[in-house]
Amino acid sequence: MRLNLRKAVLLLVIPLSLTRVYPQKLVESIAGIVGNEVIFLSDVEGQVVQMVASGDRTPINTLRCRTYESELIGKLFLDQARIDSIEVSSEAIDGQLNLTLNQYIAQVGSEKALEDYFRKSMDEIRSDIRKAMLDQQIIGEVQANIAQDITITPSQVKRYFDRIPKDSLPKIPAQVQISIIQLDPPDNEQNKAEARQRLLDIRSNILGGSSFSVQAIMYSEDEESSKRGGEIGFMARGQLEKPYGDALFGLSKNGISRIVETRYGFHLIQMIDRMGDMINSRHILIKPKVQPEQAARAMNKLDSIADQIRKDSLKFPVAAMMYSTHKDSRINGGKFVKNDPTERVTWFTLEELDKETYMVVRDLKIGEISEPFRTTDDDGNTVFRIVRLDNEIPAHEANLKLDYQPIYNAALLEKRQGVYQDWIKKKIEVTYIKISDEFRSCPFVNEGWLK
Repeated sequence: MRLNLRKAVLLLVIPLSLTRVYPQKLVESIAGIVGNEVIFLSDVEGQVVQMVASGDRTPINTLRCRTYESELIGKLFLDQARIDSIEVSSEAIDGQLNLTLNQYIAQVGSEKALEDYFRKSMDEIRSDIRKAMLDQQIIGEVQANIAQDITITPSQVKRYFDRIPKDSLPKIPAQVQISIIQLDPPDNEQNKAEARQRLLDIRSNILGGSSFSVQAIMYSEDEESSKRGGEIGFMARGQLEKPYGDALFGLSKNGISRIVETRYGFHLIQMIDRMGDMINSRHILIKPKVQPEQAARAMNKLDSIADQIRKDSLKFPVAAMMYSTHKDSRINGGKFVKNDPTERVTWFTLEELDKETYMVVRDLKIGEISEPFRTTDDDGNTVFRIVRLDNEIPAHEANLKLDYQPIYNAALLEKRQGVYQDWIKKKIEVTYIKISDEFRSCPFVNEGWLK
């Protein structure tokens, strides 16, 4: 047994594969029936093709059987959802759907290449992805209902941990808790005005006949999109920063926006194409540039604040509330927390910190306050910080004292998986199931599929 210290996940996740079009007979061929749910042979074969293409060297017959049984299990949950009248809103998946679609496009190079590969239109490909995601959400709802009353006691956690072979215990990297005080560049409005003017000059060049794509490659400070001439791919309005989305959705095809400000900087936007509620655009991003004298002023102010804290004439939490511009930590007296709003986690591995903060924190002693330093925030903007090391846990072998919560999560996951497995066994017994002849010889993990 290997201990999985990552956040617990559900037992079954349907692959977000797209079925490549095969001859008509294959597309219509039914590979199995589970209750009122149908498995098409093309779904199974399409997933196998993609796994092989991604480098999976498992024998084809083994892949086909594993994929087929995964489909069978998924259909059991979906059939139960039908019985329980479980439905989910498709609106909740729009953001992830668009992200996944853009990842597919990035892998093959263009929308046209994706359509050619699957021999489907973008609308059909989008529909395939949406259905797979909806199925995942529905399965998650069914599993949540099955496991809603499952709990685990401390003694059960200990028994779970004691069953793990000592040579299988993972090494937990060093972790730290830190507090920060952050300052934005002083008098940044002048920097913003200069960034706006630079974009206005670029806009004039484009309106004068220069290529938007070429200008983006030459000048945009969004490193990823600039490689593609500023193109960011199809996005729903809700995926975009509000000022960006408002400007983009007001443009006609090939239209050029006025200067748009977001938390990332200033944008010049061109609308490329629209597909339903999705719009593809390209942009040029220019960030305000911090002048040397502004950096010096920010560093001097932080130096003064740090000096007062070291002399105990000012408490760190009070200083953070008074001066820090980092909103998430400011309200916590400077305590640095992870961005995930569902988990106010304060422990970080050093590798989770940005490079500059990492370089500073690794040399601090507990309670020590750093010298001021320059770094970038989550939006890529220049900021200035001092940091205090509040606590640290050295690298170690997993143990109950220091790692109780992730061990608890792993033990709970194992118990839930056992409950799911029992449910699958009982569900198989009471559900109409038909297996096509070509899969009847598969060495299924679960018994009872063949009736």
